Amino acid sequence: MSNSDFKGASVAAIAATVTSAIAEAADAKTVDKLIAGIKDKDEQVRTDAWLGAGQVGAPAVKPLAKVMTDNDLEVARAAKRGLWKLVRHSGRPEAGAERKAVEAELVGLLGDGQPVSVRREVLWMLSEVGSGRSVDAIAALLSNNQLREDARMTLQRIPNKKALAALNQALDTAPDDFKLNIAQSLRQRGVKVKGLACVKLVPTKKTSVEPVK
Repeated sequence: MSNSDFKGASVAAIAATVTSAIAEAADAKTVDKLIAGIKDKDEQVRTDAWLGAGQVGAPAVKPLAKVMTDNDLEVARAAKRGLWKLVRHSGRPEAGAERKAVEAELVGLLGDGQPVSVRREVLWMLSEVGSGRSVDAIAALLSNNQLREDARMTLQRIPNKKALAALNQALDTAPDDFKLNIAQSLRQRGVKVKGLACVKLVPTKKTSVEPVK
């Protein structure tokens, strides 16, 4: 590489760094504006804020999730609505890169450091925009007594082979009181499961009705 080529490459790298920094600053301002609107005392301002959350994208995922546990129930509700709006906006057909970025942010909210209520909501969000990239993190919650049903249903709804494989593996390792549920998800995915009754056919209350002889 000649000196002129090297200088040209250096200038391009610096320009890219500056452009990225400017974009990040702009994103931060947009997110701050969104969160301020979500927290506003005026109901109409909050509504306008969450309705426009979809345009803000992945940088707003974690800030919105944080506000979902606000002590003010109306503010918390607005944050949840905003995050759902953002997630569904990212799931539109032409938004592959945006959806991937949002999915990554959501997966980052499944850890033990987050409230159960937030993790549960995030699981259902991933049931709409999740892919094979999020399956491992979701499957890990099949052993969590508080979240295993939500994790199971999320894997059932993610239409790829990795999610199906996770359900198959869970059938072998799940405790007995959860195996029927896993089996039902597999049946919903078209898998024949032998040896375990369909949960729809298992009585939930005692009955005196006997089979017809």
